[in-house]
Amino acid sequence: MTWLDIASVAGFFITWAGYTIFARRRAKVSWCLASSMQWYRVEWMLRMLERDMRMPDTAIIGNLERVIGFFASTSILILAGLVTALTANQAAIQVLGTLPFAEPTTVQQFELKVMLLIVIFIFAFFNFTWSLRQYSFANVLIGAAPLADDRETSEEERRRFAISTAKVIDQAGHSYNYGLRSYYFAMSVMGWFVHPLLFIASYLVVALVLFLREFRSRTLRAILAAEGKVLEQTTGD
Repeated sequence: MTWLDIASVAGFFITWAGYTIFARRRAKVSWCLASSMQWYRVEWMLRMLERDMRMPDTAIIGNLERVIGFFASTSILILAGLVTALTANQAAIQVLGTLPFAEPTTVQQFELKVMLLIVIFIFAFFNFTWSLRQYSFANVLIGAAPLADDRETSEEERRRFAISTAKVIDQAGHSYNYGLRSYYFAMSVMGWFVHPLLFIASYLVVALVLFLREFRSRTLRAILAAEGKVLEQTTGD
């Protein structure tokens, strides 16, 4: 590997880890998709405690689990394809050699790049499956929630239960988000097969896109505007 290859890979991990840390800390001081969803999760769980029938709530959890299960299954299929690519490296190198501006790639370099993708999708798979487990924990908590006509449970205990259940769902959402980010950054690795500079530009663009979607998107403004209390807290009015 050249020094440019080493620098691009180091910058890749620094950008990925740095954005993850930045997003978690920024979410604590300003509204973003993650923090706004957590607010709504608490409200959801408080309303769940007021209902006698919790089937709509478990149905929502089930829909979320199906989406995440799709990504977990897709990760396995992608990993199978990447392992297959390791056995067909000569043909893949010939195809890459026909691309304009593509740097010459040796078998060892190609295998190293594929191994990086394999590591990323293994990481994504673990996050998706951990998210699924946490949603299953949330299902159990909903099943054990105090009934609407339970007079032995105080309002403070109900609120504490709702916040704790919402926190479990929030953690499941974070794991799901980590898995999705793995997909985004895995796409940028494709640029490394062509040129390290394209690789650097790709993961910087990915970080910018993630920031704009999580902190500056129209979807976020719509979510905040959907509830007056959130909007007031956001605008400071």
